[in-house]
Amino acid sequence: MKYVFLIVFFGCISCCIGQNIGGTELLEKAISYHDPNGRWSSFKGNFSVTMESPKGDKRKSHIAIDLPASSFKLTTNRDNNAIEQTVDKGECLVTLNGITNISDADKAAHNISCERTKKMKDYYTYLYGLPMKLRDPGTIIESRVETKTFKGKKYLRLKATYSKEVGTDTWYFYFDPTSYAMEVYQFFHDESQNDGEYILLSGVEIINGIKMPKTRAWYYNKNDQYLGTDVLDQNSN
Repeated sequence: MKYVFLIVFFGCISCCIGQNIGGTELLEKAISYHDPNGRWSSFKGNFSVTMESPKGDKRKSHIAIDLPASSFKLTTNRDNNAIEQTVDKGECLVTLNGITNISDADKAAHNISCERTKKMKDYYTYLYGLPMKLRDPGTIIESRVETKTFKGKKYLRLKATYSKEVGTDTWYFYFDPTSYAMEVYQFFHDESQNDGEYILLSGVEIINGIKMPKTRAWYYNKNDQYLGTDVLDQNSN
């Protein structure tokens, strides 16, 4: 009887972990882990990301972000073609092998444009700025925190949605209940359809005092199909 009581007791403790902390409080604890010195708002740094596909292909991208200067630069090399995409104070510049006057055919062949460049800026700034980016205007943090088991581990799960002008996806962020490290995030376009993807985070790379995930492995929600892996390296030169 004593053992049954202990099982029920500790089970109740586990169930209540998420009920003892609110969404905003959890977010602040997670930010304290990832950005202990509050450096994200003044972040200026360079890093590289190597993208690996299920077929074994690899592509390295070099990223430079300077938030105070409102500057972003993405440099890649595809099929021996050097592509540089820059957004500086809202102004876009794209070059192909150092040439700015790029033909429409080359733009289509290499999938480069100012519109895509700005999307890549938002993409890299958002994902590598998490969880700090969840403080941005238009982000709606649900007050209730849930305790969820994902891939065999229990997490504190935070739900975030966005105002209409910001976005329509639903995001979930999974934090270690002890360290508050972000270890998984997941998004849905339509949660009732179980679409979207989840991303498993592992390792830590410290860049300008910020703890960023070293490795991100991407999967479809609906069937766990593996999509690829991103590996972060602060030595981008």
